[in-house]
Amino acid sequence: MFKKNALENFSGQGKKQVPLLPLRDIVVFPGMVVPLFVGREKSIDALKHALSQEKEIFLATQKNAKMDEPSLRDIYSFGTLAAVLQLLKMPDGTVKALVEAKARGKIKNYLPDLGFFMVEVEKTAEHYEPTPKIEALVRSIHSSFESYAELNQKIGDDVADIVASTLDPFQLVYTVAGHLTAKIREKQALLEIEDVEGILEKLYKILTAEIDILQLEENLRHRVKKQMEKTQKNYYLNEQMRAIQKEMGTQDDFASELKDLEKKIKNKNLPKDAAAKVRQEFKKLKTMTSMSAEASVVRNYIDWILSLPWLTKTKDKLNIQEAEVILEEDHYGLSKPKERIVEYLAVQNLTRKIKGPILCFVGPPGVGKTSLAKSVARSLGRNFIRLSLGGVRDEAEIRGHRRTYIGAMPGKIIQYLKRAKSNNPVFCLDEVDKMSTDFRGDPSAALLEVLDPEQNYAFNDHYLDLDYNLSEILFITTANDLVGVPPALQDRMEVIRLPGYTEIEKLHIAKRFLIKKQIQQNGLSEDNIAFSDQAILSIIRHYTKEAGVRNLEREIAAVCRKVAKEVAQKGKSTKARISTNSLHRYLGVYKFEFGKTEEKDQIGLATGLAWTSVGGELLHIEATIMPGKGNLELTGTLGDVMKESAKAALSYVRSRARRLGLPDDFYEKVDIHVHVPEGGTPKDGPSAGITVATAIASALLRKPVKRNLAMTGEITLRGRILPIGGLKEKIIAAHRVGIGRVLIPQENKKDIEEIPAKVLKKVELVLVDHMDGVLKEAFILVEGEELFLPEGGFQPFTLPIEEGKPEITAH
Repeated sequence: MFKKNALENFSGQGKKQVPLLPLRDIVVFPGMVVPLFVGREKSIDALKHALSQEKEIFLATQKNAKMDEPSLRDIYSFGTLAAVLQLLKMPDGTVKALVEAKARGKIKNYLPDLGFFMVEVEKTAEHYEPTPKIEALVRSIHSSFESYAELNQKIGDDVADIVASTLDPFQLVYTVAGHLTAKIREKQALLEIEDVEGILEKLYKILTAEIDILQLEENLRHRVKKQMEKTQKNYYLNEQMRAIQKEMGTQDDFASELKDLEKKIKNKNLPKDAAAKVRQEFKKLKTMTSMSAEASVVRNYIDWILSLPWLTKTKDKLNIQEAEVILEEDHYGLSKPKERIVEYLAVQNLTRKIKGPILCFVGPPGVGKTSLAKSVARSLGRNFIRLSLGGVRDEAEIRGHRRTYIGAMPGKIIQYLKRAKSNNPVFCLDEVDKMSTDFRGDPSAALLEVLDPEQNYAFNDHYLDLDYNLSEILFITTANDLVGVPPALQDRMEVIRLPGYTEIEKLHIAKRFLIKKQIQQNGLSEDNIAFSDQAILSIIRHYTKEAGVRNLEREIAAVCRKVAKEVAQKGKSTKARISTNSLHRYLGVYKFEFGKTEEKDQIGLATGLAWTSVGGELLHIEATIMPGKGNLELTGTLGDVMKESAKAALSYVRSRARRLGLPDDFYEKVDIHVHVPEGGTPKDGPSAGITVATAIASALLRKPVKRNLAMTGEITLRGRILPIGGLKEKIIAAHRVGIGRVLIPQENKKDIEEIPAKVLKKVELVLVDHMDGVLKEAFILVEGEELFLPEGGFQPFTLPIEEGKPEITAH
């Protein structure tokens, strides 16, 4: 909005001291009445100060509009003196200011900071003497603005009339410049030119450039419109040409392409339903034009059908001895999965037709689940494909999207079969326990059909909408833990557990596979480096702590890299012998202590065994007693099941109080604190029940627990010991740290045969079925001492609490 007489009403000459309001992305010219939305505190304070004084403020534009806190040198020195007409506070804390620009001015001096910018401004003189040149420029600007208004739909007739009636050169410049969409720096240049001819010439140049841009935009609009009309015209002409070619017997490129496609369809060996569907789609494609959007969708669908290996198969190697050799070459140990693959080959050899089994390899990271799947493919002579399911959360990733969606594609199962180029590959579904669910569906539910031998002969992908036979595929899934796999999906798979490797197995794997691999990858030869068996064992014991061999390979690679550096510096004849003594030069100080148990038998400290997704672990459980009111404190980031197990353990001890020589009310006068170290690691499960009970009983009776003894088992209120899972991993963990004796539940006797014989030679397993037997095995008793008193043989006993505290005696 412009006020025509704004300049004439401005009062005041010479220099003025006024607040400064920096502006972003706008240049205000005299005569303009503009609303400004102000959010910066400094700017709001400047407006308030102006309103409280003479309502005058100086408007100057920032050089960089993105700067939130501009300094004085970031603001142009030329601007506009304005009057604040109104201030209105908005709900979001900003201020809407209505200002009327009066006259141009220039900052002459910056005054001391008052919380906002205060400047001394001098009004720009606007005197001129009429000349023919000025008259010519004014007329040119009138004429050009008339053309500009015709091209720019935003310029109304009222604005054009005001400009046409304005004869004052300066007022004409301000009115026209306020309606131009020119760049900020060009508008700012207009403010800074004091000479009347110079400012008119500058405006005329800007106006001419804007008219050229608008004319170019108009030409582009006409060209696009014309192009669209041409496209429609071409469509009708193409249709006519096709009709003519059909009559004349000639063909265009699209027709030639259709002919090639028809040839592919005839040569492709397809199931009956797929063949009928592709012929139907091809018939539909022939009626479409090449430029039709639907034609590309249909063509893409036909291409997918033709690219899949519907009936293409590879011939299986049915030589059992050869398969066993290949499996042994690639992996050491892992007898169960190898045996299952050989069984599958044997049945294939006899029947020549069997549905592909659905195997699920479950084990800690680094034990060779995925690489074993590759070896299975090699031993069978089949193609191998691997699909990682980690992070998959959309059902359409498995089943595909329906063709009605733009950019629809088949699911991953069909996509990967296209890569496999055969219909009977070994298909590895990696990390099946890492799938998740959200609003887009549950991918594990979609896998139920894929992994069911009774259903997957007719797997229906949403995109293909055809039954595809997956029954001849050998599916192998891998997982670290079955907890994340739905029970219905587990039920469809044959689970084969791959436990952690023993030290001896890791030693053989390192010698047979890992060292050779790293020597080759690091550009070394066997003449450059040699590892002693003790050095490898030292790496296993002191630099890794894992169930698999992934970290072991990393440490061996680290040694090889350092040796490669020596070879590069000293020559290829360099030879490094890696022994236990020289190992620290390559790998630094030990990362883990091996076989370190407590230096002496301690009271209130028992060693348990835990199962984790990376193998077995030792679990040290501490218990202490102190005067109190019968509270049981449990710490160490324990889960609900483990807390309940600890309460059951305490209840057992209380039920045996008289037999153990404890007063009936002992728990009322002491607090018991049970702690499981490594508090940053969450722990849960019932298998530490007997360990907790042993630690509590040891603390109460002041009986030390044997330091070379570990235990695992769930406890009931009556002291019965229930079976636990993960026995093999737990015993291997005990063997790894040098534990010589382990107490296990009687009902786990059936699982002992799964434990490697080399481990059983070093670790003695003691079967127990009641907590009484655990305490007798765990405590160190004086020769001839009986732990449990006979029934009715209760004797006074003093509770062992902290030194200096009153003793509690039972009578």
